[in-house]
Amino acid sequence: MRILLINPNLTAAVTESCAAAARAAASQDTEIVPVTGDFGAQIINSRAENAIAAHMVLTLAAQHAASVDAVLLAVSYDTGLYPARELVDIPVVGMTEAALITALMVGARCGLVVFGTPGLYREHVAALGLQDRLAGIRVIQASPATVYSDPDAVHAAVLAAAAHLVDHDDADVVVLCGAAMAGMAAFLQPRATVPLLDGISCAVPLCEMLVRLKLPPATQGSFARAGGRVSRGLDPALAALLAKPAG
Repeated sequence: MRILLINPNLTAAVTESCAAAARAAASQDTEIVPVTGDFGAQIINSRAENAIAAHMVLTLAAQHAASVDAVLLAVSYDTGLYPARELVDIPVVGMTEAALITALMVGARCGLVVFGTPGLYREHVAALGLQDRLAGIRVIQASPATVYSDPDAVHAAVLAAAAHLVDHDDADVVVLCGAAMAGMAAFLQPRATVPLLDGISCAVPLCEMLVRLKLPPATQGSFARAGGRVSRGLDPALAALLAKPAG
């Protein structure tokens, strides 16, 4: 089995960190194929940057879909999740979606620890229909780059944020959101009082499960690919998928 791991921003170090966490979570016969965006924002932290990154997600998915069995979006806002599911005929899993769904099988209320703008996470949780199970969101006052330059400080801040979610927001489980936090949950778990989850570690087993289920692509409904679409100026692989007949 081959899983395409897409990081649509331009930070190769984040891609490699996510790929390492993905390989640690993968079955022995699963290969992780990491790719990094080549246009757009260095780090996605706004709606505009997120919209640009969705184009990158679709381009990379189109370029590689024929040679892999599933797609894992290694971006904390699950950028381009629904469009990518509509476009390709293989499973597409978002890292934050995977962590949230896993969290709801562990506890009743889930807290999020994030870098960046909490409003974008709230919008994504609402789009997934999970807002009633969200205990709260706590923002780490550091940049994602600090994970690599000062990991001890970031770890302390993450643990403090998780404890606040438990003590003040009644969170039963805490998700560490963001590609820069890939693999951190398992490392910090011995120092936490509730289960910690990160998106990559949750997404890889879900990708494997969906591949093994061998579900067919939709031919009806909102995720059925329209097909036969005419475009201009797009990457040839993306244009070809849009033009491919439906069904």
